[in-house]
Order: sequence, then structure tokens, then C-alpha cells
Amino acid sequence: MSSSGDTAPATTGRVLHWAAGYDLLVWLLTHRSDRAFREQLLALAHLVVGESVLDIGCGTGTLAIVAKRQVGAGGKVFGIDASPAMVTRASSKAAKAAVDVCFKTAVVERLPFPEAQFDVVLSTLMLHHLPRKLRQQCAREIRRVLKPQGRVLVVDFGHPQGKSGVLAHFHRHGHVDPGEIVTLLDEAGLHRIESGPVGISSLHFVLAVVGA
Repeated sequence: MSSSGDTAPATTGRVLHWAAGYDLLVWLLTHRSDRAFREQLLALAHLVVGESVLDIGCGTGTLAIVAKRQVGAGGKVFGIDASPAMVTRASSKAAKAAVDVCFKTAVVERLPFPEAQFDVVLSTLMLHHLPRKLRQQCAREIRRVLKPQGRVLVVDFGHPQGKSGVLAHFHRHGHVDPGEIVTLLDEAGLHRIESGPVGISSLHFVLAVVGA
């Protein structure tokens, strides 16, 4: 359980630094069912015991911690976030849970990993924080670090639906059309195998695999 980097790296994406309130907002967003929500997301990724997983834009690390429990002792899980505050909190949570997850301060346009290292990359509620060019860089980096036949799960807001309160707070930061996500991944060599609504708010998912 470790972290690296004390200074926020430069990026053109929007970075959330309010780690102290992040888990509360997710709890409210998921109608107080954040544990079931994370289990649902990981079910969409079809994690297998022993796999290596990277969570990009990992926030306070809860999803990565749950992923580690699913891939078991033989699996490896890393999380990266551009906010040192998020990484610090994530590392603290992993240590408290006695779960071996490595969290790093890094940006999605320059993932600090070699080629073909991961079986699965997770991106949840992160892509809408990136401008279009950065989304393209992010997709190429995901493709670079995935193994042959590796897969990526992207979950993000689709079109806003006139929500207010907590949901409106998230939607103010943008949304990404599900069709745009499919095109973005396809252009990077990641081909959709599953997609659809998550069942909460306007959240959609796309599961894609490295093409031949």
C-alpha cells in the first residue's frame, strides 16, 4: 500500500481536490447505496481472480480497494489521480482496510506504467472532466497500458435529465455522449463489446476490448 507524488501534476483536465467531501457526495449520488453501486460497476468489468487492474481518476480509492478484494492475492491493483489529496486519502483507506493497492499521483495523459501491463482499466465519472483533445490522449494511454485482449470499462454521465441538488452539482462539470465514448475508444483501438445505462441517474457504461 503506497503512494507517490506530493505535488499536483500539470494537466488541462479538471482536478477535484476536495477529498474530505468526495465520499459523501458519492453516497448521496447513489441514493445511499454506494457499496452496491461499486459492486455493480465491477460486475460490468467482469473482473477475474489474478488480474491486474488500473483505476484512473481513482478519487479516494474505494473502487480500487473493492477491485483488489475481487482479484485476490494474486491480482494487482493500482489507482492514479491528479489530486495529491485524493491519493493521500486513498492510501490511508487502503492501509486501514489492510488491502494492498498502490496509489500514485499522476495524470491520464501520461500514465506512469509500461506498455501492456494491465488486464483491465477502470474509468468512472472521470472522462467528463477532460476536454476533447485530452480525452483522446487518455484513450491512447489506456490502449498503451492494456495487455492484448485487455479491456476498459468507462462509466460516465450521459445527457443531463433536468436533475437538481447533488446530481446537478455533478452535471455542472459536463457529460459525455455514450456514442462519443464508443467512437473515442474505437479510434484508439479499443472496440466496444457491451454498453448501456447503469441504472442510476444518466450514467452509462461502455466496456471495450483491445482490438486485434
